[in-house]
This record gives sequence, C-alpha cells and structure tokens, in this order.
Amino acid sequence: MKKILIINRGEIAIRVAKAINELGHISVGLWTDNEPEAAHLEYCQQWVHLPGKNNTETYLNQEKILEIIEQYNVDAVHPGYGFLAENGEFVEKLEKKKVIFIGPNAKAIELMGDKAVSKKMAEKAGVPTIPGSVGEVDSVKEAKDIAKKIGYPVLLKAVAGGGGKGMRACFSEDELEKNFEAVKREALSSFSNDGLLVEKYILNPHHIEVQVLGDKQGNIYHLYERECSVQRRHQKIIEEAPSPFIGDDQALRKAICETAIKLAREVNYDSAGTVEFIMDEDRSFYFLEMNTRIQVEHPITEEVTGVDLLVNMIKVALNEPIDFQKQDDISLHGHAIECRICAEDPVTMLPAPGKISGISFTFPQGIRFDHCLYAGQEITPSFDPMIGKLVAKGLHRSACLSKMRSALKGLKIEGLKNNIPLHQKILSEKQFVSGIYSTKYIEEVKPQESLENENIFDKVVNIIAGEVNL
Repeated sequence: MKKILIINRGEIAIRVAKAINELGHISVGLWTDNEPEAAHLEYCQQWVHLPGKNNTETYLNQEKILEIIEQYNVDAVHPGYGFLAENGEFVEKLEKKKVIFIGPNAKAIELMGDKAVSKKMAEKAGVPTIPGSVGEVDSVKEAKDIAKKIGYPVLLKAVAGGGGKGMRACFSEDELEKNFEAVKREALSSFSNDGLLVEKYILNPHHIEVQVLGDKQGNIYHLYERECSVQRRHQKIIEEAPSPFIGDDQALRKAICETAIKLAREVNYDSAGTVEFIMDEDRSFYFLEMNTRIQVEHPITEEVTGVDLLVNMIKVALNEPIDFQKQDDISLHGHAIECRICAEDPVTMLPAPGKISGISFTFPQGIRFDHCLYAGQEITPSFDPMIGKLVAKGLHRSACLSKMRSALKGLKIEGLKNNIPLHQKILSEKQFVSGIYSTKYIEEVKPQESLENENIFDKVVNIIAGEVNL
C-alpha cells in the first residue's frame, strides 16, 4: 500500500483518486486557500492543506509540495495534467528524495518538452516531420531564408509552446517580418523561452494523435488514435476515437500507430503519453509534438479499448504488471466522442466565470461525465475554464452521435455561461456529421455565428411578444 499525493485539482484529481483507490493505495488530495471546498477531496482518503491563493503559490510551488511530501511520508505523486505534469526538474527532485513520479522519466520529459529537440529526436527515429527549421531560428533573416526554401504559408511556433500559445501563421514575407518579434515576446511571456521554429503551414490539416503506454521493461504499446481537429485558437473542443478521417483505412491506422511507437522507443518512454501528428488532405502525416502526460481526452481511448489508462499508469510507475502483455491484447470496440464542457461564452468562446446556481443531468445509456461540479460552486479565472468532459460511446459513430446529442440536451448547468449550445450546434452540423472536417472547422464553418444569429432572432421574438423591456 502506497501513499500517493495528487498534485492537481478538479475532475482530473477525481479521476486519479478513483484509480488510486481502486488499486488499494491511499489517495491524498490537496486543498488551497482559494479553493477550500475543492470537490475532488470527496474522493480522497486524506486531505492536506497547500497554503496559497494562486497557482504560483500552490500547485506550481515545488518547494511547498516537496515539504508536504516529506511531512506526510508520501511514497508517490501523480501530477494529472497541467501544473507540474511535464516538469523534468521537479521529477529529478523527486528522484533524489526516492519519491516515485507517476509519469515518464525526467529525460523523456526533457527531450520531448522542447519542440526543436523533439523534432530532432523524431528525425533520428525515422519519424516524418514537417518541413522547416531543424532547430531554433536565431533571426528574422534566417526565418525568411527557410520560408523561401519551403514556401509560404509558414508557421512560427514557440519551441516550448503548448495550449495554442506562441503560434502564428504567416502567408507572406511581410507577415513573417511583422510577426516574428511578436511571437517571440508571447513565447517568452508564456513559457520563459523565446525560441522559435519555422515550419511549413499545412492547409486544412487533421490533428491525429496516438495514445502510447510504455513500461519499465522497455515494452511500448499503442492504444490507437484519436482525432482532435475541432479546435478554437489551437485548443481542442471535441475529440473522437477512432479518427473518422482515417476511417476503415487499417493500413494507415497501423502506420501512424507504429510510427508513434518508434518515437516513444527512441526516448525510452515509460508511462502514458501521446504522440501528436498533423495529417494533410492526401493522408500524409507528420510529427507535431509529444505530450508526456495523461491527456484531457484520455476517456475516449479508455472507452474504445477497455483499458484503464490511469490504473495502468500507476502500475507502471510502481513496477507492477500491467493489464496486457502484447499489442494484440488491445483492440478497438465501437466509437467514442468527448465534448469539453467549458465555462465560456458559446459564441465568442472566451472564458465566462461565475457561480453555478444549479446542475442536473438526465443521460442516455453509454454516457460518462467526468466533472467536479456542484450547485453554489464559484468558477473563477484562476483555473482553466474547462469544467467537465462529456463522453458518449456507441457501437458505431452514428449511434455515438445520437447518444451525445441526447446527453447534451440532458445536461443543465445554470447560473453561468457555458459552451453546451455550441456543442449542440456542432453535433448536428452536416460537415461534422460527415466526419470529414479539419482544424479549420471553427474558422470556416463558423457554427458559433449561426448560434449568435439564433440568439438575436430569439431576442427579437421576445421583444415582439413584449417579454423584454427595451
């Protein structure tokens, strides 16, 4: 029996606690001064106060967390995602204290955390990469030279980037010159690293990622792919498994999954992780980045493979046998879709914090809702606006779509704006229903605009009916 500290909050802390409890270990949850009634504590066997009123003072404060680890005799920590999940320096500090980190080794995090280094590792492993700079670009002149060689449009991208920050497309030399310093400033502000890459900008791409799991004996498995092409500002909104764009092309599915394993093997990967690719319209794919942690969208992979990723992550870290012995033990069954439920305006897609006055849900069979919500809860700007993950599974994609539409209709969150109406619009839109959509979907189809027009029409009707005072 191990005492495992969860250095995270919200729905992912609940998910981690459930896995810890299932395996018979002791789950330890943290609460902070700006979230004293944290919902995840209900699932934890021990509660510990992490003093501080913002993320810098709490979940990002390595020294405070290390003090708690020592004070409470913690054996292992699980970082969830975000915060310290991909911080190799923190992992090294844990190793010195002989505390187990439930995630990959520090070297793998370091190699994959820098986009310039990870691209070099991919090329070394024989993994196709997007044409562009091999390492950091030192000047706007060098960026222009590379752009001339590979052709416009190009993408300026922070080497330490993530979450859609530090990225900007340039369609001409003038745009490249105009944006170069601006992207460097954004990268420095967001990641304390202003290094940039210049890459060919793939038009109408599909964002396809492969879930991998490695153990301490050098075995690496894939758990097939997910499609994450519905995005706003390079941040995902809806994910599917398996990819509808790959569809029944089993040769392509095998190729991209085995390519992900090649990269994971190159860096001696030993936990759950995700290798992300960009796939163009002719189905050629290129390495994008590797996320060395559990992903927000991991539930859809669990639903279509039957593999509990969190449980097996913990087993790997504790050097215990995982739930399968060979790749053929893992197979796809059915289709799953995840909608990220966020406290944000469904039209502008900007955060909209507030207090939840009520919540209820009446779901059809086959629905999973990972959340941390309760009536009276204050959703603050301190944390990410994602407040839950709604997951539907069906025998095939059309059944899954039908279930998700019904689930969205049955989910009621009152008191603050949320993006449920946007999800409802997308799930019924013909291009999304067809399964052939790219990362340009939100930009080109603009489901949010039709939603805004409907809202304007409703207001006009209410005015005419005398239900709204001018």
